[in-house]
Amino acid sequence: MIRRTYAYIVFGAGALLVVAGLLKLLPGSVGAGAALCFLGLAFFGLSFVPHRPPEDRHARSAGAEVGGVEVPAPPAPAAPPPMPFLARLTGMFFEPSQVFKNLRWHPRWLAPLVVIVLLNFVYATAFTQRLTPERIVNFTTDKVIQSFNLPHDQAEAMKREQIDAMKSPPRVALGAVGQFVGAFVLMCILAGLALLAVLLLGGSIGFWQALSVLAHATLPAAIIERALSLVILYLKAPEDIHPVLGQQGLVTDNLGALFNPAQNPVLFSAASFIGVLAFYRLWLTATGLRNGSTRVSSGMAWTVAVGFWAVGLLFAIAMSALFPQFIS
Repeated sequence: MIRRTYAYIVFGAGALLVVAGLLKLLPGSVGAGAALCFLGLAFFGLSFVPHRPPEDRHARSAGAEVGGVEVPAPPAPAAPPPMPFLARLTGMFFEPSQVFKNLRWHPRWLAPLVVIVLLNFVYATAFTQRLTPERIVNFTTDKVIQSFNLPHDQAEAMKREQIDAMKSPPRVALGAVGQFVGAFVLMCILAGLALLAVLLLGGSIGFWQALSVLAHATLPAAIIERALSLVILYLKAPEDIHPVLGQQGLVTDNLGALFNPAQNPVLFSAASFIGVLAFYRLWLTATGLRNGSTRVSSGMAWTVAVGFWAVGLLFAIAMSALFPQFIS
């Protein structure tokens, strides 16, 4: 549950950044400030969503009669103490079920989401410095020109603006704010869908429990993938790294390695969803939904997790079919 005080603080900080940007005191702060204002409004709205503790499975048996004698329901289990973040982090690699069971009572989502965004920010910054902003911007802008037939003058102005933004430390740092807001919104949407799917299947889970489960289920694979990608980034020659595909990561643990993205972009995108880390994340999601909710069987949890995986697969296929030039 989010306190409304946090919503006011975040919105106020965003408003200050917007003012600083409009007064030309801090370049790039208008977008970051607007993102924080939106986040503050989202926090305010979500502050009305209560933290719902796990349902007592035996509560409905209260007052039952056996042989004419009323049998009281067994006492509800006591809530375990909340696990600190470091315990949850290590537990996700060794005892994920115990972490998810604790999240059922004490939903925590902020720390794993911050770690994921920081990992993405560090990798993106290192990737830009390694390949240079000029190469990345020239590649992507040329693809945009091919797709939308932009005038030459407009394309050149776009290149200069993007290169200047990627070389500006304040703009780069403030970009992390937008990344966090985007990640939070995406996680909230997925949590809402997970809550709806669990309810439709007959289970029970709260919004904050769903958000905490999804954030923690994403964390281990993100740590492994980003750590390995950073190592590969500096072992591999920059000219051998794709300026667009490389931004997603450099770990080749999936069947996408069997296809040439330039010749078979759709098959490449589809095969990229079949890999070790993808199934590791899928298993953690199913495990989290099973242990982080009530009245959810293993089959129900896997149904929801595979449904999310299938939606992501279809979205990747659609994007590669519509814009194949960006991965060629």
